[in-house]
Amino acid sequence: MSSRIPLEVARVLRLGRPPEIWFKPALSVVAAVAPPNLTLVALDRLDLAMYTMAGSLCALYAHNRPYAARARTLAWVLLGMLGGLAAALLAASLTGNAVVLVTVGAVLAAVQKVLCDATRIGPPGNVILTFVSSAALFVPQTLAEIPGHLALGAAAGAWAWLVGMAPGLLRPHGPERRATAAALRAMAAYAESVREHTRAHAEHDHTDSANAATALAAARQALLGAGRATDARRALGRLLDRAEIALAAPADADPDLLRAWARDLRGTGPVPLVDDLTLLRGEPAPRDPLWARVRPLGRLAVRTALGCAFAGYASLALGVGRPYWALVTAASLYQASLTLTWGRGVQRVVGNLLGVLLFAALVPLAHTGGLALVLCCAALNFGAEALIGRNYWLGSVCVTPMALLITEFAGFQDPGRLIGERVLDTIVGALIGLLAALAVPDRARARVVRSGRGTPRTLAGAVHREVPHADQRTQSDTTEGVRP
Repeated sequence: MSSRIPLEVARVLRLGRPPEIWFKPALSVVAAVAPPNLTLVALDRLDLAMYTMAGSLCALYAHNRPYAARARTLAWVLLGMLGGLAAALLAASLTGNAVVLVTVGAVLAAVQKVLCDATRIGPPGNVILTFVSSAALFVPQTLAEIPGHLALGAAAGAWAWLVGMAPGLLRPHGPERRATAAALRAMAAYAESVREHTRAHAEHDHTDSANAATALAAARQALLGAGRATDARRALGRLLDRAEIALAAPADADPDLLRAWARDLRGTGPVPLVDDLTLLRGEPAPRDPLWARVRPLGRLAVRTALGCAFAGYASLALGVGRPYWALVTAASLYQASLTLTWGRGVQRVVGNLLGVLLFAALVPLAHTGGLALVLCCAALNFGAEALIGRNYWLGSVCVTPMALLITEFAGFQDPGRLIGERVLDTIVGALIGLLAALAVPDRARARVVRSGRGTPRTLAGAVHREVPHADQRTQSDTTEGVRP
């Protein structure tokens, strides 16, 4: 048993391949965050940056969605962000009782977690929303200031929406092309795996078939969310028909041809033309209404609320001035099974501990002035988005110092105290969050995760019914990416 633990930790911390478009989210978040913050530096009002950051961080979402769906998603994310921020600011203006504020933060975290899971919003999920609303709870506030602060968040969010939509001017079919290419590559890998195991007279691994089915269903969903049909999208649909044939009969598929089609989808060149096999396509199953998707998540809501609340209370009892760090740590852990939740906890602790070391190295530079502080945060934003696709802990190494520097927008603070409080809150939040996951298990959800094997056909059908519109992440980021 003791020998298995280091192996499991090593597996959880193993780095994956970077996503195909890792640089686009990284550049987008810098483009969304930097202009509002630099404007505040010029106005000598960097103390307001927390409110603009709330809107700017919406640029983290929906990078793999077609632009028609991305426009709607970013708008909903911004509304959700402003709703959580408004509730937090209202609570902060009405009471200074830390226990009450932690309780409000835990309830907001549970609502945000359930809504993000029910709507399958994709990475970074609920954690950014929870970080913003929880931090706002502990900022001194008056009722008269709330409209102005929300207006700052809305203006920055509108800019983030424009940043997210801007690439569509140059490559309007980019997300659908990438999704189709990914499905073709996954299908080629599946076909090769079947052939190799057939030659070796061995049973092939179900992982390749599951990956192929998931990629195919995600590509179908991308086309469905892309808006009106165009010649390019019809051609992409015909390529997916060929991928569907390969999924049903992998031994007869040509992996080289599938990969050639995938290569042709790079850039803005014409989509490869193949025969129309429309009759193969089934009608997409109607999506359940929101209330029907929220209802099964009751235990998840209870687990999140309890874990966040008790993490915050424990932080208060230990004398930490920022209990929302422990609250956010607990909120970031909850995945589709206890095993994944435990893995997320390990990644969180390792990434945060390394992150405070990076903060200690950066703080002398950041403390030279407001401009240096903003530029350091922008660089860390880029690093977090560039690295988190390989593994959550690696992205957290950049996220942690960024979150610490954000607390200094209103004024420089003692770095030693910040480091000590962050380490303590990370450990407290992770431990209590895991205890809440053990105390309120969700066995029905865990059974779905464990029973992910099946024939390619059944896997394709199951995934096609409800595919999360998510950025491509590593396996460790199964349900959501994580930030502060």
